[in-house]
Amino acid sequence: MYKGLKVSVVVPAYREEAHVASVIETMPDLVDQIVVVDDCSPDNTAQVAQAVADDRTEVIVLNQNRGVGGAVVTGHKRAIAAGMDVSVVMAGDAQMDPAYLPALLDPIADDGYGFTKANRFFSSTSYEGMPKHRVFGNVVLTFLTKAASGYWNLVDPQNGYTATTTEALRRLPLDKVHRRYDFENDLLIWLNIADVRARDVPIPAVYGNEKSTMNLTRVAPRIMWTLITGGWRRMWRKYILWNFSPIALLLLAGLFLTLFGLVVGVWATAWSLSHGVSASTGTWLLGVAPAMVGIQFLVQGLVLDIQATPK
Repeated sequence: MYKGLKVSVVVPAYREEAHVASVIETMPDLVDQIVVVDDCSPDNTAQVAQAVADDRTEVIVLNQNRGVGGAVVTGHKRAIAAGMDVSVVMAGDAQMDPAYLPALLDPIADDGYGFTKANRFFSSTSYEGMPKHRVFGNVVLTFLTKAASGYWNLVDPQNGYTATTTEALRRLPLDKVHRRYDFENDLLIWLNIADVRARDVPIPAVYGNEKSTMNLTRVAPRIMWTLITGGWRRMWRKYILWNFSPIALLLLAGLFLTLFGLVVGVWATAWSLSHGVSASTGTWLLGVAPAMVGIQFLVQGLVLDIQATPK
């Protein structure tokens, strides 16, 4: 136990026969339960995990590949069923340093947070050595995830080193959370809908000889679609369905007015170019005025959404 909390660690593993034993063997004594979820690996991941002499370890072998999210959800459900207080996720590739586990648990034990997450980009040197296109991609993805999830205080959304109270997990529709590489993004959206307090914890990543199976050309569009649909879901459930809020009014009206202004502006530009003469002043105002008001509404809506972040 840790500060009176029973701690379970979920280890999603796919083709991790070279690393999963190290993850189990280095697990701190404060951990009460280790749930290794073999996501239908074609290698000996499950056998290697079972061979480690640790009575805390339970190995679950999925009969079909469910993706990292499916493996994590399976582990979370097992932690809930076992009566654990906190369910931590540590990947089977040994990239997540167990020495920082207390840092993840302290905000939960001491300050009542329901969810904590590691943040690799916590200093001015965190991006050193990273290609510029990856830096740009991380910045864009972080902003879009902030906007979709409503957790404007969180960074590094794809970091899977997390700790969640089982009380918070019980409030989530776990079977509806996306299963693949967009799992972390979708989970944040559901957590915000449930009004779970969340916090970043500065934790560096450990890089070794592991190989990523992520296909960026396939994953990026999926994550973008998850953020778009998830953002609308959050707005509908949190700001319209349960409690109609001025935030929804500002965002919806702002989006409509901005799009209307852009459409009129594009039409006026096309008309002017095709006729060789500028459109009338009234036509330009019909495009500019709604767009300006719409942008003001959007900015104000975002400000209120930031203020509404669960803290």
